[in-house]
Amino acid sequence: MPQEMRAVLIHKPGEFSVETVPVPRPGYGEVLVQVRSVAICGSDPGIFGGKVLQNGWPPYFPFVAGHEFAGRVVALGEGVSTLKEGDRVAGEAHCGCGCCEMCKKGFYNLCLQYGNHAAGHHHYGHNTPGCYAQYQVYSQKALTLLPENVSYDQGAMADTAGIAYNALRLTGVEPGGWTAVIGPGPMGIMAMRLAQAMGSKTAVIGRGARLALAGRMGASALIDFERVSDPVEEVRRITGGGAHQVIEAAGSGNAYYEAVQMARKGGRVALVSIPAQDGQQAALKSLIMNQITLHGVRANPNCSKTVLDMMSQGILDVDQMITHHFPLEEIHEAFDTFIQRKNGALKVVVHPNGEKEDL
Repeated sequence: MPQEMRAVLIHKPGEFSVETVPVPRPGYGEVLVQVRSVAICGSDPGIFGGKVLQNGWPPYFPFVAGHEFAGRVVALGEGVSTLKEGDRVAGEAHCGCGCCEMCKKGFYNLCLQYGNHAAGHHHYGHNTPGCYAQYQVYSQKALTLLPENVSYDQGAMADTAGIAYNALRLTGVEPGGWTAVIGPGPMGIMAMRLAQAMGSKTAVIGRGARLALAGRMGASALIDFERVSDPVEEVRRITGGGAHQVIEAAGSGNAYYEAVQMARKGGRVALVSIPAQDGQQAALKSLIMNQITLHGVRANPNCSKTVLDMMSQGILDVDQMITHHFPLEEIHEAFDTFIQRKNGALKVVVHPNGEKEDL
């Protein structure tokens, strides 16, 4: 194994560079992964820029972030029983302790030992080093085997797909009914595609190039909130009384409020984006009077295998969502492309070890 690797180090908020550092060694229950594809997540700019320091992300400097990745297992630590060298895997950000009440119920995304590395908890790329590097160590619990016909780039989309699937799993999907998606970014479009694959019609609320992209990717109806006087009424008109399920992926106070109002009586709403702080207003009267069920969505517990199998079977096509590729050495340009949405950027993928696929 090489002794050194290239990695992106965050030195302080807004300051990061690609440097040579030692290759980490796997501990008990861990494997060393050669990282092949990393997708930039919408939360990454906040981690790199210091906007989420109040969450403890990152916990120290210098720090290696990144969590949406796929790669190849190249070395095993002691006690690894589920993986072998050469396995192609997709990773998750959350790794629970495995012993607390939440983990035992399968909700390792809500692990009660959050931040306690000694207990086995890791939040990769947030409070534990992540994957903007050529190699990284991961617990075997946080990795899922890639199907043979799923590429590394596609595997790096499992995190986004898994969160969108978790939202729809919480709300349920009414076959033949309507799913309203607020915010046609990567998460919103992924939720749209999954809802369609599960038998739902989709109404997407947004604006500009990304709303147009949602249309090209198959949305049943498009609602430009800059061109209609009342997006809620437009959703209710199109869907015949409101959507059966509403997925909020916009991250604005108006979106949280309108998501409830867009649901029909007895409908379900999932909030995916994370507000800056508590106190965002929800449409509580509508929630109560129409018996709406409201779900908070955190991460993607037990979702990776499902979405990877859907990719493998051709049910979930994620290739159209990957718009740009960059080598690790061009990380600044990759982030600028993602943040500024250059040339229609949706999902930007970084290749720490080159472009070559070894399916």
